[in-house]
Amino acid sequence: MTMPATIEWREGRVRILDQSRLPKEVVYLECQDYRSVAQAIKDLKIRGAPAIGIAAAMGLALGAKSIRASQHEDFIKQFLSICDVMAATRPTAVNLFWAIERMKKVVQHHKGNDLSPLKDRLIHESIEILKQDIEMNRAIGRFGADFIRSGSTILTHCNAGALATGGHGTALGVIRTAHEQGKKLNVLVDETRPVLQGARLTAWELVQERIPATLITDNMAGSLMKKGMVDLCIVGADRIAANGDAANKIGTYSVAVLAQHHRIPFYVAAPTSSIDFDLPTGDKIPIEERNPQEVTHVLGETLIAPEGIGVANPAFDVTPAEYITAIITEKGAFPPAELIRLKK
Repeated sequence: MTMPATIEWREGRVRILDQSRLPKEVVYLECQDYRSVAQAIKDLKIRGAPAIGIAAAMGLALGAKSIRASQHEDFIKQFLSICDVMAATRPTAVNLFWAIERMKKVVQHHKGNDLSPLKDRLIHESIEILKQDIEMNRAIGRFGADFIRSGSTILTHCNAGALATGGHGTALGVIRTAHEQGKKLNVLVDETRPVLQGARLTAWELVQERIPATLITDNMAGSLMKKGMVDLCIVGADRIAANGDAANKIGTYSVAVLAQHHRIPFYVAAPTSSIDFDLPTGDKIPIEERNPQEVTHVLGETLIAPEGIGVANPAFDVTPAEYITAIITEKGAFPPAELIRLKK
């Protein structure tokens, strides 16, 4: 079964699959300006580091279309202002900033040229980012599938599938590739509180693809590992430091600690665009703190906690490199200590 597109450029608009409505209904947002794209990122209508990067690039292309300027200097000033709006949406996902810098380079490269072709070039560049992301994900899938034996039970956390990327997925892309190779698998999908990306999104993708899967609550992982019911863990990443420390959805660190205790391989699957070589360790990765209502309410609707209770809601945690067996990229799989080879 073909998965619906997560994001695409269509007839001068950015078309985004509204992930906040899944799995109940498939609804698309038709974004006609950069501010609506930025809001979609901020409100988790689109999420997942690679998908956020693509959305940011397309949002900048939309914004560039609306700029009224006759001089390149004036165009750049307005374009950089739009970049600032986009950069303020989600602080942890490094792909966001990678995509913004890539679009800025296009503008700088065309300095002195006519502005109309430049606007078309920015649209083309954002579409190229989408196409390249899908190609990278398929390469990640091929390298990662080598770690999966037929008959394996795989635990994954949050959603790192087609919905979190341009298509195919990173961690879930590895699983999808192994399934396409004919390997018999079972996927344990933890619900991923508080926004339930596992229960709502990963489970939905696996059902669409008819890949055998079992939904569990977040606090079941340790018990199932102790019973020998987990063969390996695969997760995505929103930012990876130069030493291999990896930021991913809150709760990933707990899974990694449990996996090491039970001697279960723990893999991180992510494109090289998720690696931040400017950060030597994960201690400096900014962690987004989100709305307390995500914790006190189920999907922002049903209240499950008393009024007035204090709430902590960090969206991500950092898994130290020592807990990671390998980081799977489109250029191959590397032990965290060897990740620096990719910079060279």
